[in-house]
Amino acid sequence: MPKISVKGISMPESPIRKLVPFAEAAIKKGRKIYLLNIGQPDIKTPDVALDAVRNHNIEVLSYSHSAGFEGYRAKLAGYYQKNDIPVTGEEIIITTGGSEALLFAMSSIADAGDEIIIPEPFYANYNGFATASGVKIVPVESKIETDFALPPISEFEKLITPRTKAILICNPGNPTGYLYTKEEIKQLADLALKHDIFIVADEVYREFAYDGAQHFSIMSLTQLKDHAIMIDSVSKRYSMCGARIGCLVSKNKEVIAAVMKFAQARLSPPTFEQIASEAALETPQSYFDDVIEEYTSRRNLLIEGLKQIEGVKVAVPKGAFYCIAELPIDNADKFAKWLLEDFQLDNETVMVAPAAGFYSTPNTGMNQVRIAYVLKQENLKKAINILKVALKEYNK
Repeated sequence: MPKISVKGISMPESPIRKLVPFAEAAIKKGRKIYLLNIGQPDIKTPDVALDAVRNHNIEVLSYSHSAGFEGYRAKLAGYYQKNDIPVTGEEIIITTGGSEALLFAMSSIADAGDEIIIPEPFYANYNGFATASGVKIVPVESKIETDFALPPISEFEKLITPRTKAILICNPGNPTGYLYTKEEIKQLADLALKHDIFIVADEVYREFAYDGAQHFSIMSLTQLKDHAIMIDSVSKRYSMCGARIGCLVSKNKEVIAAVMKFAQARLSPPTFEQIASEAALETPQSYFDDVIEEYTSRRNLLIEGLKQIEGVKVAVPKGAFYCIAELPIDNADKFAKWLLEDFQLDNETVMVAPAAGFYSTPNTGMNQVRIAYVLKQENLKKAINILKVALKEYNK
């Protein structure tokens, strides 16, 4: 029988989605599952975006420009400029989700065997994108004891080799919820300039900053004009995960030219989704104010609830809508499967994402889970109680 590629064998499973078959089997048994495993907001998508698709008058669903509609890129640049990110539409390439933007970035700045340094834990799909691109991830550990703050710059610097092409951060962080300070971003910028490497910043959770904190973009530092690459997406900002529209932003003309060739190879981003995404830019600020208020309440409810469970350690997130919890168990994979296969409380259970898949260092985060607080507060309360009872039962 023909064999699949080494790359295919090496491609990691998603810790977020690999347990779906177990969840489907539990649902067939009639169980209700509270989905804490995936960052799918239950917040309503803005009407202005949905109406733009409902009310279209397109007669031929044609390709767009490979970089995305010019009008959309111009309006998107205007949005960034309002957020102190001085870019133009020519410095933006629209992609099929932030995922494609990350793939394009890795493929444009690194060759097979080149290295990208990433603070871990990190968004699990970075492992998959690196495998697909032939890039080696070099992790630098951040710790739950400091709420996963940026590790000391000295830890980054000692990992830099002739093959280091970039440092990749997610700000605010998925899965940690950590929001990097302006000072931390400047420290990374100084390091990038010193060693002449890129900083790739995944900023898809920009709007989700709590407790009065402000997000600071890597693109706001003019001295990084040749070194900064920003990844963005409409998925979380407008609760439009299914739209699959993202973008790559850089003031480096060589980067944009290289990315453009990858964009041309896949022809164009989807048309209807661009229409919805352009319209979404008209979403009023009140929408975001209400969303932030709701997520702040959900975060507070979750963190306080987890802290009251014996043996649980939790990092307090300052942004996004995730947290990492360390549980009094040996193996989060086994526990997550057990929750779906063998446990129920009043015919209900929860689904979590084992955190080991958010690390590239083997056997790390084995007793941690990522929890997404994307449920209504009443359901979040039920999920916390189920988790509390489940841990007692599991550890008997």
